[in-house]
Amino acid sequence: MSSSSSTPIPAGSGRAAIPAILIVIAGCAVALITFGPRSVFGLFLLPMSQEFGWGRDVFGFSVAIQNLLWGVGSPFAGAVADRFGTVRVMCVGALVYAAGLVLMAYATTPGLLHLSAGVLVGFGLSAASFNLVLAAFGKILPNEWKSIGFGAATAAGSFGQFLFPPLTRGLMDSIGWHETLIVFGVSMLLVMPFSLALATRGAAQRQTTGPAHAPQQGIGAAIGEALRHPSYVLLVLGFFTCGFQLAFITVHMPAFLVDNGMSLTVGAYTLALIGLFNIFGSLTAGYLTNRMSRKWLLAWIYAGRGVAIALFVLTPITQLSCYMFGAAMGFLWLSTVPPTSSLVMLMFGTRYMAMLYGFAFFSHQVGGFLGVWLGGKLYVATGSYNWVWWLSVALSFASAAINLPIKERPVERAPLPA
Repeated sequence: MSSSSSTPIPAGSGRAAIPAILIVIAGCAVALITFGPRSVFGLFLLPMSQEFGWGRDVFGFSVAIQNLLWGVGSPFAGAVADRFGTVRVMCVGALVYAAGLVLMAYATTPGLLHLSAGVLVGFGLSAASFNLVLAAFGKILPNEWKSIGFGAATAAGSFGQFLFPPLTRGLMDSIGWHETLIVFGVSMLLVMPFSLALATRGAAQRQTTGPAHAPQQGIGAAIGEALRHPSYVLLVLGFFTCGFQLAFITVHMPAFLVDNGMSLTVGAYTLALIGLFNIFGSLTAGYLTNRMSRKWLLAWIYAGRGVAIALFVLTPITQLSCYMFGAAMGFLWLSTVPPTSSLVMLMFGTRYMAMLYGFAFFSHQVGGFLGVWLGGKLYVATGSYNWVWWLSVALSFASAAINLPIKERPVERAPLPA
């Protein structure tokens, strides 16, 4: 593989070829920049709610909208990227994401919060986050780099989650939460130059990785084929749990710890530990994706999450238990992404990978919507997060079982007429 690091990879017609290692670095930079700010939204829940007199359900609903629209927009952003290339989609997404963060700094009403943190950030993420990075990697990286690229991009997003919680706390303490959001909005513009290395030309650039005759298939046929494929449906359903747990913990974990006598700083460091250990978990999952059954890897990841959450809820909440949970959950946090994206590519090839992974990600984000929204609603109704914690445990083992019947092979297609 060392020789491949300098092998030119065609990134588009009329451009100089870009080495694989530079493509991976650029994609990792995009993943880090876009995932970092949205991973610390939970740190803004208490200061915004206290300043404007909102219940936790108001902030929770805004982030729930964000998760849902991130999922709704992903298949469409993926389809546009598949057709017209990645760069334009990412640049528009970065501008929308930046506008959402800046407007959130001035959101003094629930409606403005829903528009900024919910609608704009959600749609911005759908067009400028690691789902498009993974699809671009699938198209333009050589085969021996694909799984490593998937793991590296996921790990880079995790490093953003490790870097941004302490950075956010420091900025909030020094310049205030309003100004912190503005800084994050401006930083989102860095996505635009990095996206140039991920250029794909959509319809003009085809790879034949995957089932035969993929290049002749239309978008409608690709969607219909995927939705009729039982293994793809099971994969999509299992991914729901990942989104439910990630969104709930990201947004409500800091407040949950404050309720249990911890400081908001402990919440920030717990989120940072999740991001730190997710780097190792994501890289490990990327390494194992081509070396063991992907469905069994997913089953073990989901079951491990169920065990980690149950132990955390059943033991007394201390600073040590928070950090141990952050480390354990972090190792399993986004480790589902490399085997999930790899299975999509294995089943259907790379031509419509951005769109088909986008549909799987939509399921993930529907889970995220419910995780954040139920967290806020049930807390207001019961004064506790216990119901959502135990629902997360049940979903973990359900997803572990759902992934086991998946068949790990390309979809069978009849030859298309010449």
